Amino acid sequence: MKTIGLVGGMSWESSIEYYRMINEAVRAQLGALHSAKSIMYSVDFAEMEALQHQGEWNEAAAVMIGAAQSLERAGADFFILCSNTMHKVADEVQKHVRIPLLHIADATAREIKGQQLKTIGLLGTRFTMEDDFYSGRLMGKHGLQVLIPSAEERGVVHRVIYDELCAGQVKPSSREQYVRVMDHLVENGAEGIVLGCTEIGLLVGAKDSRVPLFDTTKIHAVAAVEFALRR
Repeated sequence: MKTIGLVGGMSWESSIEYYRMINEAVRAQLGALHSAKSIMYSVDFAEMEALQHQGEWNEAAAVMIGAAQSLERAGADFFILCSNTMHKVADEVQKHVRIPLLHIADATAREIKGQQLKTIGLLGTRFTMEDDFYSGRLMGKHGLQVLIPSAEERGVVHRVIYDELCAGQVKPSSREQYVRVMDHLVENGAEGIVLGCTEIGLLVGAKDSRVPLFDTTKIHAVAAVEFALRR
């Protein structure tokens, strides 16, 4: 079994889910007493959030690089960034470590194509929905069509992530807002919805959507286990 390196804390609410899902997947594969060999480097999300909203992506990348290098020195065989948004700097981080990065968008695209879907809706932070690093990878590398919510809806989705989900708050009223946003994406042609922020799965699930949901936290965790157990 390879040792999984996790850059977590973005937020720790979803990092807990990563750890749980990874160990559940290992147990399912190997038996009840097995657990994952893993190392987590957890950052202070308040610092990362400030860098994100100030547009200080070079500084944010430096934090991720330092975390990844620490995981490499500690013995991780590969690593994951436990955040969709921070994949904005994934390519830069990979340049500074020898161990491979398992990219969350690639793992998600494999799941989408496995269900023979072509057009998907994307929910996430403003950075993930509006910048090219995520949708561009899904479209350019994987041939998918990506739809995003309206500007007003993007504001709602973004606010709920930072003000509520990252603070451990799960509100029924926000779930209703997300359901409306997902319904509008479906009406515009989405065949599935990517929960492109690692906290969104805490708020909505399959029962809240008319089309398949792709929970990137679970997809990424399972992909990490498959890579760790690959001979």
